[in-house]
Amino acid sequence: MTFKEKVNTLLAECLLEKPSIFLIDLVVTDAFKVIVTLDGDNGVALQDCIDVSRFIDNELDREEQDYSLEVASVGVGSPLKLKRQYKKNIGRTLIVKTGTEIIEAELVDANDDFVILSWKAREPKKLGKGKETVQKELQLPYEDIKEAIVTVTF
Repeated sequence: MTFKEKVNTLLAECLLEKPSIFLIDLVVTDAFKVIVTLDGDNGVALQDCIDVSRFIDNELDREEQDYSLEVASVGVGSPLKLKRQYKKNIGRTLIVKTGTEIIEAELVDANDDFVILSWKAREPKKLGKGKETVQKELQLPYEDIKEAIVTVTF
């Protein structure tokens, strides 16, 4: 078993005890720097990161392999990677990049196949000159999403 496989197995075992926390990314560099990125259905507390770090640290032997370990929650401006992240962000505003456009819209719904986005747009009037505000809605399959980031509003 490789070092990365061992860390991955330990992570899976640890996260079984914390069902609301899930793995976003695991990176093990050539210098054996382990970077674990987590997210949670209700966010990730500092204590969650400490617990995961301690669990992994207690199970690995530094005599066998010297390593450094970094456990963190996903950042505010980080792109959404998993369907579970979309589901937890229903009701929030996203900036979504597709192959052809960039849409800033409210995430109305998310299931296992697609997301539904809703936003207001200014479009030319059907009759006469000028523009009017129209409500738009789009059902977008995950495979069409190149990147989606939650916008932070204050």
